[in-house]
Amino acid sequence: MILEALGSALIGLALAWATARRLPHRLPARALVLSTGVGGALVGAFITHMALGPGHPPAILLGALAVSAALLSLLLRPTRRLHRRQAPA
Repeated sequence: MILEALGSALIGLALAWATARRLPHRLPARALVLSTGVGGALVGAFITHMALGPGHPPAILLGALAVSAALLSLLLRPTRRLHRRQAPA
């Protein structure tokens, strides 16, 4: 269980770091992004562990990755390049 938690935290940190490095203009502060990635991975690992039970480390790490990615996607802001057309009144 401890190794699953540590592995999940490392996966979340790596995903958050890659996201913050790739899309810095669309994300809030780096500290928030990194903590969201780690926290999401830990929550995802916990939920997957409770659903599947012990003995499924690859599935638990995959669940951690999925929840971390989902939470990080909620932090993304839209780009400023979108030009919406006004509907005729």
